[in-house]
Amino acid sequence: MSQSIGVHLFAAIAALLLGILVLLREKGTYRHKLMGRFWVVLMFVVAMTSFWIRDLNDGAVSWIHLLSGFTVLSLVLGIRAIRKGYVEAHKRFMIGTFTGLCGAGLGTLFPGRMIPNFVVSLF
Repeated sequence: MSQSIGVHLFAAIAALLLGILVLLREKGTYRHKLMGRFWVVLMFVVAMTSFWIRDLNDGAVSWIHLLSGFTVLSLVLGIRAIRKGYVEAHKRFMIGTFTGLCGAGLGTLFPGRMIPNFVVSLF
């Protein structure tokens, strides 16, 4: 496993777990804002490290990298929305980004992808 994939995987799992906590806890509190900031940083790390993962397309950028670009845009718009006081827009951007993270995570579980191959190689 390359270093890029390791960082990407660690950040994605951490973002998934922290995202669940952020969504389940009370909104607008100091704790929500602090955890949310950490979550955004983790999501930026997930998105940015994906650009160094090019195994799907023989070393070239693939269609899946469009999702990373969309993730960065969604995070920026979500941050901008809350800073302007648009709570509902912020909520939609962040829940949408979290949903995208979950969808991407499920996509990694398809046969032939790295995660299932890695798990099979352990046994």
